[in-house]
Amino acid sequence: MNRQLKHVSIVVLLMFLALMSSTTIIQFFQADNLSADARNSRTLYDSFEVERGPILVDGQPIAQSKPSGDDYKFLRTYSNGPLYAPVTGFMPINGAPTGLEKAMNDELSGTANSQFFDKLKAIVTGQKPAGAAVETTIDPAVQKAAWEALGDYTGAVIVTEPSTGKILGMVSKPSYDPNALSQHDTAAVSEKYKALVAADGDPLINRTINRLNPPGSVFKLVMVTAALESGKFTPESTFPNPSTFKLPQSSSVVTNSGDGTCGPGKTVTIATALRLSCNIPMAELGLALGDDTIRATAEKFGFNMEYDVPLNVATSNYPDDPNAPETALSAFGQGAVTATPLQIAMVSSAIANGGVVMKPSLVEEVLGPDLTPQQSLEPQEYQRVMSAETAATITRLMIDDVSAPDGAASNARIDGVDVAGKTGTAEHGADDPYTLWFTGFAPANDPKYAITVLVENGGGLGQTGYGNLLAAPIAQQVLEAVLNK
Repeated sequence: MNRQLKHVSIVVLLMFLALMSSTTIIQFFQADNLSADARNSRTLYDSFEVERGPILVDGQPIAQSKPSGDDYKFLRTYSNGPLYAPVTGFMPINGAPTGLEKAMNDELSGTANSQFFDKLKAIVTGQKPAGAAVETTIDPAVQKAAWEALGDYTGAVIVTEPSTGKILGMVSKPSYDPNALSQHDTAAVSEKYKALVAADGDPLINRTINRLNPPGSVFKLVMVTAALESGKFTPESTFPNPSTFKLPQSSSVVTNSGDGTCGPGKTVTIATALRLSCNIPMAELGLALGDDTIRATAEKFGFNMEYDVPLNVATSNYPDDPNAPETALSAFGQGAVTATPLQIAMVSSAIANGGVVMKPSLVEEVLGPDLTPQQSLEPQEYQRVMSAETAATITRLMIDDVSAPDGAASNARIDGVDVAGKTGTAEHGADDPYTLWFTGFAPANDPKYAITVLVENGGGLGQTGYGNLLAAPIAQQVLEAVLNK
């Protein structure tokens, strides 16, 4: 072999090895990443080549594919579209899917690695390829009750099972109809999508997991947890009880709701401060604990942590290095503290579950095209936040918050049932409407449902609305309906 031929042979060999290496990397190491990339239009088109699996609630499809009679072969349709839109999302032909359509796309489209043998079996037997079905954790009775109770308010309701972390209800309003975004008329879909983006209330936003708000007084549950777990405080620990409190290093003044003291007397207990939802004693407690202790407790609940359900969840925030006035404000859920309704639901769920917070989940199991079980998603413990003794103590305090005549969450009361609850009324800008909250669980002695309610824009009442006036009755209506189902 002459020298030139030898050089050419070496170059060809090197090119062949490079081609084989790149192909191997793409096929085996980058396949999942490329498939998940929203810019990969081939994946989107491939997903219409098969009958996409249904998304199920209690065995019934809330999203399914039907023959379309056009080039796309199948049309994605949604039953009770606006009711379940935060769960399903939508599957467009000219963009990326959202909701479970995105999070479980591989399974629904039949392209997941775990479905390789199902695809092989379909080829061998001559069956038409089909995607897997996804059974959600949603309880249709809970979803309906939450939808009806929230009414025309802009906000969200999320209901979980404390012992498992299963999401039983996920309602966000205003909502939208996914059917309008899944049709095969690209111009019509684009027009509808632009209208929804521009619409008041951000209907495409899933407020239960993707909208951050200051939590206000529902964050006081984190504060009481931090105080009791520190070993330095009990529910009967006292703090000075002035009617105004000047923040350290600042000219700003903190007041309680109503601008008075937190009940009578020169001092006030932590238990009373929680029951009456007073800001001043909590600010004093926050300064006594320090931001490091508060942050550590908040992070045990899930603040500052990334997780999915498997929908992507916005990260709730407790600030990294607040100064003294910011720490005082954070103690009653103001300042730089922000949270999703799901995060606040994890707080009350952990208390209901004896101090252990479970990883929240929206998916029960994955079923084959013939509905045989393929993958069951078992409940997972996220972590222990507090001792069982601390959880029992806070539960008792939350029951008082609802049952006591002067309790700040009294409008969540249900005859014959102990409800544990906490309300919140969070401020934004100086002239902005308040954000209203409720979080709690029932029955308090054997918690089956934990619920968090968010009402934005003051519920139309500006700065005159408050948590017990609007958010607590919504929770009461939902809990009463599901406990009696």
